[in-house]
Amino acid sequence: MDQELAKARGFKGEISVPPDKSISHRAVMLASLSEGKSVVRNFLMAEDPISTMNAMKMLGTEIKEENHGEITIKGRGLYGLKEPLDVINCNNSGTTIRLISGILAGNPFFSVLTGDSSLRQRPVARIINPLKDMGADISGRNENKYPPIAIKGRRLNAINYTMPVASAQIKSCLILAALYADGTTVITEPFKSRDHTERMLASTGVEIEVNGFTIKVNGQGPSRGLNAFDITIPADFSSAAFFIVAATIIPNSEILIKNVGINPTRTGLLEVIREMGASVRLEDIRDVSGEPVANIYCKTADCLKAAKISEETIPSLIDEFPALCVLATQAEGITEIRGAEELRVKETDRIKAMMLGLKKLGAEVKQYHDGVAIKGKAALKGSHVESYGDHRIAMSLSIAALVAEGTTTINNASCVNVSFPGFYEELKGLTF
Repeated sequence: MDQELAKARGFKGEISVPPDKSISHRAVMLASLSEGKSVVRNFLMAEDPISTMNAMKMLGTEIKEENHGEITIKGRGLYGLKEPLDVINCNNSGTTIRLISGILAGNPFFSVLTGDSSLRQRPVARIINPLKDMGADISGRNENKYPPIAIKGRRLNAINYTMPVASAQIKSCLILAALYADGTTVITEPFKSRDHTERMLASTGVEIEVNGFTIKVNGQGPSRGLNAFDITIPADFSSAAFFIVAATIIPNSEILIKNVGINPTRTGLLEVIREMGASVRLEDIRDVSGEPVANIYCKTADCLKAAKISEETIPSLIDEFPALCVLATQAEGITEIRGAEELRVKETDRIKAMMLGLKKLGAEVKQYHDGVAIKGKAALKGSHVESYGDHRIAMSLSIAALVAEGTTTINNASCVNVSFPGFYEELKGLTF
């Protein structure tokens, strides 16, 4: 499905964006490994988290969908999962295939993980290699580079591992595998990535120690389990980001986004755009199920100026890169984003995809191996742009379309359903 969008005169209203995708994935996995019944409220019923839910069902977990996004999960314990009868299809979800690999590496049965054509081109050596160091019997296609992944689970050994890149998916995979290891696993990341796994795991009673960039996890052993839990998932900051950027760059804009997770490992965008001159404030800050939550108020910026974003900041805005690129087109000067090479291996090559999309709309963009330089303030013009089947590219270019003269068509816009079903209805409701 293609989506046609015209330039907006303004952008106003109050909105609730979908539940957090990262937390939804982790809640289903950890609840499945716990002892007893867990309740997950405000679960994201979108394609990626549903892939995780279906995967855990194939491993024997009983999951019941209640009303209004609430699910109940009857945990099977760390060692209670069963061998799947078929290949587990993770579809387009990199979080699913990477995190579940850590769980399956420690379970005593055979399993195979695959995905759609996009996921089968995403690198998995970054999880396979450290899992092999832990003693896992795991292999992937093309000399362990890509899915499908075959795993014959067994008891693992604790390791001391320094991650070459800051990645919450790799880190979480190894944390989950560490639950099945003899001894204490130590994981050190170069920069702080999102910490939802660490927070949630601590709430289940697992001994996990976080000290700066280093995490220590004790293996649980057959006699120790995870406690069941109740959790209410906040709205996804990454989904809110598109509306924050839209309200900042569209004239006559003023929006309130309610109940958004503001975990400090996720909100680097807020710091960057405030420095660039955006008018954003947090209201009613509170704690919900161990995660900080707030309402986000945003209005049109008087004047945006360019910024330089370095490698240290990238992990805290990794998913917001496409939206930040759009904002950069409307900031005076040259915005440079570097240290983002990880974006080459997302659902698509997001660095290249945003460069090509914004150039078609008339922006001046220079591509580096690890980022971009974008010259503003650009007078964008409507065009036909590619989403490359990537939900974040589609939504970001849709925001760009709202400040471009004329009409813009986004191809394959239905890919937004991976994380944000109803995105275009929400956009229409706020635009005038």
